[in-house]
This record gives sequence, C-alpha cells and structure tokens, in this order.
Amino acid sequence: MKIAVFSTYHYDEEFLNRYNTGHELTYFTLALNPDTAPLAKGFDAICIFVNDKVDKTVLEVLKSAGVKLIVLRCAGFNNVAVADAKAMDITVVRVPAYSPEAVAEHAMALILTLNRKTHKAYNRVREGNFSLERLMGFNLHNRKVAVIGTGNIGKAFCKILSGFGCQISAYDLYPQDDVKAMGVQYGTLEETLCDADIVSLHCPLTPETQYLINQKTLKLFKPGAMLINTSRGALVHTKDAIKALKSGQLGALGLDVYEQEGDLFFHDLSEGIIQDEMITRLISFPNVLITSHQGFFTQEAIGEIARVSFANIDAFCNGEELKNKVD
Repeated sequence: MKIAVFSTYHYDEEFLNRYNTGHELTYFTLALNPDTAPLAKGFDAICIFVNDKVDKTVLEVLKSAGVKLIVLRCAGFNNVAVADAKAMDITVVRVPAYSPEAVAEHAMALILTLNRKTHKAYNRVREGNFSLERLMGFNLHNRKVAVIGTGNIGKAFCKILSGFGCQISAYDLYPQDDVKAMGVQYGTLEETLCDADIVSLHCPLTPETQYLINQKTLKLFKPGAMLINTSRGALVHTKDAIKALKSGQLGALGLDVYEQEGDLFFHDLSEGIIQDEMITRLISFPNVLITSHQGFFTQEAIGEIARVSFANIDAFCNGEELKNKVD
C-alpha cells in the first residue's frame, strides 16, 4: 500500500522503516487536519498519531482522495470520528496495547520525582546548593494509592505499587480477578478517592470519563493529595485543578497529558510565546510537574507500535480478520 504518515519525527521514521513489511511510506512532519488533509491524495492509507484530527470534514477529503484505511499508531481513538469513517467505508485500526509497562513506569517516575523532589535537588546541586531545606518527601510504603482504571496499564501500575508496599485501591467498571489477587481493593469512585495519598488515572477518554476529575471529585481528595495523569488530558478539568492547587486541596500534580496539548506537545516552542494561559499557569506552580506525552516513549513501545501497525495493514491487505479494528 501507499501510506501517508503524518506527525512524524526521526524516531517514527527509524522504527517504521525497520519494521516495514513492504509498503511505500511517505512521511509528513505536519499533523493531519482540515488544512493538511489534501496531502493524502493518491494514498491508499494514512498513518496518524494522538494529536492528528480526523473529523467528518477531514474524512470527506480522505474519502475523495481514495484513502481506504486509517492506521492509528496509538491506543486512543477519540481524535477520529469513527462513526463517520464507518459510514464512508473507511476502516480504522489501532494499537491497543503496545507496552503497558512503559506508561506505568512513567507514572511512577512522576510520583517519585514530585515526592522526593529530585528535579529540584538536581538543579540545586548543579548551582552548588547542597541544602536539604524544602526537599522532604514521604515513604510510599503503606501509603494509599487510588488507581482509576485497571486495564493493561493500570494493572502494570498496580504491580509496581505492590513492590513499593503501597495500599492499593481501585475503581473500574469491570473489576478483574487477577488484580484482586494482588491485594487491590475495588470500590466506588468515592470510596477509592477517599483518604488516598496519591490518585493515578489509567482510564480511556469517553463521554462518561471526560472531566472525571473536576471541582466535585477534587473535594473527595484527601487534602494535599497528589494527582497523576498519564492517560488522556481531558480526564482532568484543568481550571478546577488549578483552583485546587491554589487552595492546597491538591498538594501536587503530575501530568504527561494535557487537555489542550495538540498545539503544544511534540513541538519546540522555546523561542516563542506560549499563548495557552492554563499551561503557563500550571508551569508556574512549584508542586506541578509536566512532561510532554512521553509515557509511551521507550524503545520497546515504539518498536511494538510499528510492528502491530504493519500487522494491521497486512491483515487489511490480505482480507484477514482485523483484530484491532475500531468500530
């Protein structure tokens, strides 16, 4: 197939070329949106990432361009108008589980950094400041951690927490026996959030989970609790989180995703003026740590994304069952 690959960087080209099973790839650094959709003319398929926008308008352009397949090199698909794609007979496939451990480990990295303030200690020592003032953290051992969502990533995160000796509570619409076997206690959302020292989000973005963390649910948090989000930005109502930080109800915030990340993440904006006032406000807090959607960014994960993406493409070409089709 002739495939147009959008939102690409050198690491995308490296791994997609390495795992290519014989397809003709053309790389575009531009993101897919209504303005760039005409670039897909003459291609059989497109390959996109989390911040590419495939709404009805884009789909109409893709349809007229002859695109038959949309290959998501990620797990989430909330950026694609799936129902409209189906109506236009454009197939959508994804990579449902590339490396749960990669994201789970990054969530733990955010927790450890915020708690033990290693980022601040690093900068201090480089400036010759060896003081321990204002660097005190707390033991994770015996602390209650609330895990919202126990799918593949949430389960991997629970395993890590078990190794630290944490008390793990979880909320999921579909509790799993193997998670319970780890000693994880399932409960309602209210029960899970209550008295937790750390809350970590590991659920997909759906109409039901959008702004799951908002003014109302933040009041259920233990005063001074830490919130970690490595899932989808819009799970957290950013303005409400800022208010909770200002009041002290939220003691620390670690984000690898952001609800308006599309115009920010994966780009070097260091020489410009960032126009997003919410993220500049968040960056100003000393107890906020933001990374640029790098939770997935390991050699193992990128390799698996490429491998599964080509398996999806080959299955489509051969008329085989599409195990990773999005309906």
